[in-house]
Amino acid sequence: MTLKELGWNDDLEKAHAAFAGKGWIPARLIRETVINYGAFIKGGDEIDVVLCGRVWHEAACDADLPAVGDWVMIELGDENHPSVIRAMLPRRTCFSRKMPGNSSQAQVIGANIDIVTVVTDAGADFNIRRMERYFMLIGRSGAKALVLVNKSDLLPIEQSQAAAAEIAALWDGASVHVTSAVSGQGLKVLKKYIKKGTTMCIVGSSGVGKSTLVNQLYGDDWQWTGEVNEITGKGRHTTTSRELVPLRNGGMLIDNPGMREIQMWTDESTLRDSFADVTALAADCKFSDCSHRKDAKCAIRAAVEAGTLDAGRYENFLNLENEIAALKKRSEKRQMAVERWAKRNSVKARNLADRIQLEKDDRGDV
Repeated sequence: MTLKELGWNDDLEKAHAAFAGKGWIPARLIRETVINYGAFIKGGDEIDVVLCGRVWHEAACDADLPAVGDWVMIELGDENHPSVIRAMLPRRTCFSRKMPGNSSQAQVIGANIDIVTVVTDAGADFNIRRMERYFMLIGRSGAKALVLVNKSDLLPIEQSQAAAAEIAALWDGASVHVTSAVSGQGLKVLKKYIKKGTTMCIVGSSGVGKSTLVNQLYGDDWQWTGEVNEITGKGRHTTTSRELVPLRNGGMLIDNPGMREIQMWTDESTLRDSFADVTALAADCKFSDCSHRKDAKCAIRAAVEAGTLDAGRYENFLNLENEIAALKKRSEKRQMAVERWAKRNSVKARNLADRIQLEKDDRGDV
């Protein structure tokens, strides 16, 4: 397997040149554990690598640490010494969500991804508001969006087509297809998009057929697939860890555990772009600082009352606006805390240095 087949490109080649003469080699991370990483190097060999302290300390937050899909520079080890990640190469794209819970940090789902494929169905899993969240995250990442409305073999085709049309209306840049993982229809669609050197990330709720699609792409039972509850439409988590898998016919695939939470890791600009129809109405609000809730003569609320704007989309816009504002506030508070901590420790370091110098002066040291 060549570096190009792993996703290597001209930009990475230029970045790699900065480390010439150090004896390090490029590698792509395919797996992350609590103690080390798995990586592919030129030739397709898989090796275990550990992270050097310098890269760890230079990361401003966990999201800046190496993640699945990242390209890194490796110092190869031997039987007595581990191979070590000495540097990270720049990310072309980064698909992230807010870390679950009350954290103000991002959780990287995958780096250097070309296409994010969201798998859903027109039955129990269908949630148009959740799709809006996915599209916002994909838009922020820089990757292309692909949606598979799966399980068309289990549901009326009209129901699946209606769901696909509703999803397609949300995002002009998304490609939406009705598929059946069981019949192989989903596989045919995915093969149109996965080429040599292309990296695809597959996300979606548990039980929507992600692992079946991965099995078909890989060519055998790469992931165990579980039964789905007939009432809830939910399945057991069949993918338990994030991993980048090389496909036999070219391309790379990142499969993900089912996501229970799709929390925002984005900004106001992405929100405006994703809800262009809503923000365009805001220009007609009487007050420039309209909250779009109880303010008089709000154009957005008037559109909802007139039936020209979907009430659910309006509510989701407000909810996402609140989430982004809360995330920004938590991030600012965290940054202030980090700066106070750094300042306090800087003062302590200076005081210690002064005390050491005074002791030297008292002793008459040169």
